[in-house]
Amino acid sequence: MAGMAAERVEADAGASVIGVSIPVPEPHATHLQAKRASYGDPLARLVPPHVTLLGPTAVDADERDSLVAHLEQVAARVSAFPMVLRGTGTFRPVSDVVFVQVARGISECEQLERAVRGERWGDPAAFPYHPHVTVAHDVPEDALDTAFDDLADWSVEFEVGGFHLYERRQDGTWVPLREFALAAAAVTGGR
Repeated sequence: MAGMAAERVEADAGASVIGVSIPVPEPHATHLQAKRASYGDPLARLVPPHVTLLGPTAVDADERDSLVAHLEQVAARVSAFPMVLRGTGTFRPVSDVVFVQVARGISECEQLERAVRGERWGDPAAFPYHPHVTVAHDVPEDALDTAFDDLADWSVEFEVGGFHLYERRQDGTWVPLREFALAAAAVTGGR
């Protein structure tokens, strides 16, 4: 599935473009964001490092409460889970993207993506869902190669205790609007 910035979805008047994702926690988010910037990716400062659950979706203002209620229900049914990000992958030659791979937590991400999308939210995906963290997108080939090699041995483990609803601002920046704590994270106090 395309990342939150990969598609340019536009919203009509009275609507906004939202996305739902699992944020990469600090200090790892800052590290990956700096790496993405070093590869010349202009989206590095606009899109925080994340694993997409629902890509860019136009939502009317009168649908926002329904979406939030849906996300609350999803979060209440899902337990926190461990995630390991390790090594790199690419979608080349189909798409000029290099990413850090989800090595543990794939099935949980797949189930969460299906639950978040439900039958109502988001357009049908152009590609099968593949959880990942984009680190280079639409940059020159040599920068893609550098990103692929540079993070090939990088690894981090953390608990996924929730997911965020984001909104895309006029300048293209994605900002978190709300966090939804997963059931077990809410009971134990989260991270």
